[in-house]
Amino acid sequence: MIIVGVDGSVAARAAVEWAANDAFRAGEPLRIVYAVDRSPYQIGRYPDAALPDVLLGEGSRILREAETLVHERLPTIEVTTEDVEGKPAEVLREQAKDATEIVVGSRGLGGFTGALLGSVSAHVAGHAHCPVVVVRGEPRPAGGEVVVGVDDSQECLPALAYAFEQAKLRHRPLRVMHAWQLPVHAFAPEISYDMDEVRAAQHRTVRDHVALFSGDYPHVEVVEDAQCAHPVEALTDASQRAELLVVGSHGRGALTSILLGSVSRGVLHHAHCPVAVVRA
Repeated sequence: MIIVGVDGSVAARAAVEWAANDAFRAGEPLRIVYAVDRSPYQIGRYPDAALPDVLLGEGSRILREAETLVHERLPTIEVTTEDVEGKPAEVLREQAKDATEIVVGSRGLGGFTGALLGSVSAHVAGHAHCPVVVVRGEPRPAGGEVVVGVDDSQECLPALAYAFEQAKLRHRPLRVMHAWQLPVHAFAPEISYDMDEVRAAQHRTVRDHVALFSGDYPHVEVVEDAQCAHPVEALTDASQRAELLVVGSHGRGALTSILLGSVSRGVLHHAHCPVAVVRA
């Protein structure tokens, strides 16, 4: 099941369209979820007793509009709607237990003006154990590659597997990128690197990772791309020509920013296309 969170924002509408298309391609049912968060309105000595009904009514309207949007575009998809009481980030994280994929808008109605990534999308991407797709509200032309970032660890393999499947379902080429920037040794400037050896190791990493999946996806066109560059900059640049950018998440800490990892967090803030975060 693919689950999409809605709140009536432009980015949430884009997320619904994205989730519906993914559900159609994968043959999955779609669940549209609205979180009824009363906590901001219960502060004060005399909470407004009518507010819960207002919030529920607004949620019902938003869910109806989202369901109508899906049925108008793809009438054969199985769609259910659900309003759940709780904070949106926590509700979606709980919903992820039943999901093959969670889709959220990059920034909802409660976000700061000008912020590229909202707190809800950051939290869900950092905590959900299924793939999380973060969709921006800006329209983008159809087409483009699926791009996935890999490194020399086994933890990137779930992201690579997801990217192969997405490329297959979308009939798009898959660009497998490995970007690595030479570290700066401020206290040991005499340290040098054999750049030919570095490049050979990069290409070997990409080739070995691709070989694990290419047999199961013989019809997916793969472009191997190894660069000496900062991973966030390289992936962000590739996202300008991509339909989807896929990254893993190597964070292991208790804070959302650590759970996401520096590369996935940077890409979520700067990418020009939807980003899928796939935790190891």
